Amino acid sequence: MPSELLPLVAPLPLLLASAMAFLRPARRPRLVPAVAEGAALAALVIALAAPGLLLLHGPATSPLIGAGGIGLSARLDAVSTTMLLLVAFVGWIVVRYARTYLDGEARQGVFAGWLCAAIASVLLLVQAGNLAQLVLAWMATSLCLHRLLLFYPERAAAQRAARKKALFSGLGAMALLAAAVLLSVAYGTRDIAAINAAARAGDIPVPALAAAALLALAALLKSAQFPTHGWLTEVMEAPTPVSALLHAGVINAGGFLLIRFADVMLGAPGLLAVLAMIGGFTALFGALVMLTQPAVKTSLAWSTVAQMGFMILQCGLALFPLALLHIVAHSLYKAHAFLASGGAVEQVAAIRRPGRVAVPSGAAVGRAFLAALAIYAAIGTAFGAIFGFEHKSPQALALGAILIFGVAYLLAQGLADAAPRLLTRETALYSVAAAIAYFALQRAVEWMTGGTLPATPAPGRLEWTLMALAVLSFGLVAVAQALFPLWASHPAAAGLRVHLSNGLYVNATIDRLLGGWSVRKAS
Repeated sequence: MPSELLPLVAPLPLLLASAMAFLRPARRPRLVPAVAEGAALAALVIALAAPGLLLLHGPATSPLIGAGGIGLSARLDAVSTTMLLLVAFVGWIVVRYARTYLDGEARQGVFAGWLCAAIASVLLLVQAGNLAQLVLAWMATSLCLHRLLLFYPERAAAQRAARKKALFSGLGAMALLAAAVLLSVAYGTRDIAAINAAARAGDIPVPALAAAALLALAALLKSAQFPTHGWLTEVMEAPTPVSALLHAGVINAGGFLLIRFADVMLGAPGLLAVLAMIGGFTALFGALVMLTQPAVKTSLAWSTVAQMGFMILQCGLALFPLALLHIVAHSLYKAHAFLASGGAVEQVAAIRRPGRVAVPSGAAVGRAFLAALAIYAAIGTAFGAIFGFEHKSPQALALGAILIFGVAYLLAQGLADAAPRLLTRETALYSVAAAIAYFALQRAVEWMTGGTLPATPAPGRLEWTLMALAVLSFGLVAVAQALFPLWASHPAAAGLRVHLSNGLYVNATIDRLLGGWSVRKAS
């Protein structure tokens, strides 16, 4: 067997475990949870061989197992290797967690089966070397996720979320299928690497431009961008492992699709501008709504909406290496956040017990924000100079400015007058660490993906306008967040908080437009 085919073996143990689970749908199957965990670990071990193969042989596409450009083939490069390791690792953690979390549940074996099938589908998706495999794996992922979301089919909220997800996933799948057909016609091949190579050489025929628009549509629908984000905030009726896998893995497929076809997307700069505008608005919208949510898991779901918007913004600014880094960072922390959500509630309750150190008041934080902004801007400038500004595109520098606004609020917590010294030291340490991590990881991922992903082109007038608008918008939101306690007592602020907590009623409007189809009660 050619070594390039090894990544295709990774999903095999998971598929075998899934088949075994469906054959033993007992309440407490003895072997299925253990076999599922072993299969996930085996997939991770196989995925760990991908970086070695990449270093030995360089980027390559395996021979096709099939005919006529339709079948299985593995594309081995920096993007697929990174995603393989990420999905296999998060998948193993989720399966291991689910083994204990669902112990004794009815249909535990069936749940393990769909969970393994979902992870296997994502593994096939991220390493797809041809369009047919990409489309089929995309559809299989949606199908498996749909079954997981309906693990408790008697719950009306679960039905509503699953049906809404099925609608948008179906539209996205149709868009991706149409894009695949157009790309095949435009370039005369179904090999993804060959399509990207031709696009990088400047060959962007009209069918390819139409395909780029359809790829963008599929990515927007998959990544829950405004206004189709509602289903993502309603999937809390599913077990926690499903939330962790969805928010840390499946939801990233939209960004991965744009990254995989980065060369094609660069041929449509107007389309990238649209992505930047939609992604930037979704990020701001999700971040504001997240701050008003009382439940931990719901707040995390809105955080995912915001993070996916920021990822789409990065792709719209042609910062594809940074978007890949964002996927990795978001997946790891969001998987941990969901799996540890119960412990987080206990920690918050402990903080509120009498005798604990009081958190600095909002007014004190607001007064400290401007000082924190100046200090962190100096920190970012210093580390940017150390790592070399000459290597940074204007788009990357704009994202760095947005990072400064975000972390300055964290630093302000420690600079506030009422802040204890421990909090001051910790926030200062985290702020410096964030600056180091941002510039160091950005440099590393650009080096790692050099030759695989296209370089960020010089911005034109439209791109400069979008960058200025993004920095200004995120800056205003950061200032408003820091100063909110100073005017929180105003009646208008209370009303705004109510409207934001309901997501400005966008999701309710979508439900009404869909009618009874999306809200049918469980029988």
